[in-house]
Amino acid sequence: MKYGQSEALLTAAPDVKSNDESSLNRVFPVTVKLTKDELEMVNDFSKSKALARGEWIRDVILKEILKSSASDPSLAEILGVRLLLVNVLRPLAAGQQVTNEVFDKLLDEISIVKHQLASTIASASGRK
Repeated sequence: MKYGQSEALLTAAPDVKSNDESSLNRVFPVTVKLTKDELEMVNDFSKSKALARGEWIRDVILKEILKSSASDPSLAEILGVRLLLVNVLRPLAAGQQVTNEVFDKLLDEISIVKHQLASTIASASGRK
């Protein structure tokens, strides 16, 4: 199923209409049961964003799905620190010195690799 073909969790309120032509292709409903208070909160929040309730709910669902497939920047930074520690401490433990040039080159390499590694880890954990 393509993301653009999903339907909202709740039908939009009659007084709030979407002018989005792509909504005409959305024919697969998704439902959810809410308490009266929860429904009121959802209605109030979607109105505050000037969106039809269904449009807002669809956006929330799809953003969450897409967010979970993207790599977390915190993970990339943690991996960068770990890579730096491992690559600096190993030579030091062996009695070698790490020159400024080697250290700077290592930082440059890590800044590139950490994002790729974070994406790989995020993708692998998403498949389990």
